[in-house]
Amino acid sequence: MIARRRKRWMVKAGGLIVGAVLIVALLRGCVATSYLIPSSGMENSLYQGERIFVGKWSYGLRLPFMGWWGYHRWGNTPAGKNEIVVFNNPGNRKEPVISRREVFIGRVTGTPGDTLLVDSFFTVAPSEQFAPDRKFLYAYPRDKERSLDSLLSALSIPRQALMGQDSARNIRSFSRYEYYLLEQALYGHCWIEPLHTDTAQRLMPLVVPAKGRVVRVYPWNRTLLCNTLVLHEHKKAYIQNDTLYVDGKPTWHCRFTKDYYWVTSDNTANISDSRLFGFVPEDHLIGRAALIWFSKEKGRIGKRIR
Repeated sequence: MIARRRKRWMVKAGGLIVGAVLIVALLRGCVATSYLIPSSGMENSLYQGERIFVGKWSYGLRLPFMGWWGYHRWGNTPAGKNEIVVFNNPGNRKEPVISRREVFIGRVTGTPGDTLLVDSFFTVAPSEQFAPDRKFLYAYPRDKERSLDSLLSALSIPRQALMGQDSARNIRSFSRYEYYLLEQALYGHCWIEPLHTDTAQRLMPLVVPAKGRVVRVYPWNRTLLCNTLVLHEHKKAYIQNDTLYVDGKPTWHCRFTKDYYWVTSDNTANISDSRLFGFVPEDHLIGRAALIWFSKEKGRIGKRIR
């Protein structure tokens, strides 16, 4: 009798465990899931080490197990401009199943059909370019590294990693407000200089592809369109003698079968965004960043909860 009761209890307990696992898997696959912010690319909106909830119904539910039946989405709705989205890496050529690719995060600055003004580095000219939290690059003499560290500590400015260096200068990123504090602290003898690109250079129009829309080929978007056709439209495209060929024919206008997005980092010094991997197709979108549920920062002793 005791053995029989024990067996029944074990069966019930096993059923409860299996049921709980299935419910958790269902919630994570179809409702919401948690992601860790791995880098500083979204500062000052999201900080490295924070954990966020991502709603998987934000743009319609992308059905899981894409390796079995491909891409399908229920209740498809477009992503909005300035929304922070989580998506799979569109530049991964090795993994054919989209849902198995690395997970990235960024802000939508271009929606399907938008025309963006970009420079030669595909940097979007934003209306918020003078916002105090926006990051810019600054250069200073390499022998001033210790002096800069002392200044940053005295002004309580977070010490960022080096963005680059040459034989004479180091390069770091600061917001305009941080640079203002540094400039004031140096009493008119500021040896930190803005590393601006030529602001007078001509901005060029970049059309974000939309489903069924024709996009004209220009010298500045030719490579980007070619890569998009090969990676996401599965066309045989290549460039020869400054001409784009699609399926063996020279092409000056391209038509796309998907909606695409232009996604950028909030930290402009970080180029892990559409400037690096190109347009983000709609089938790569996972969901919108809904809320921050855990945040910690490095302190002098261990890590502190924000």
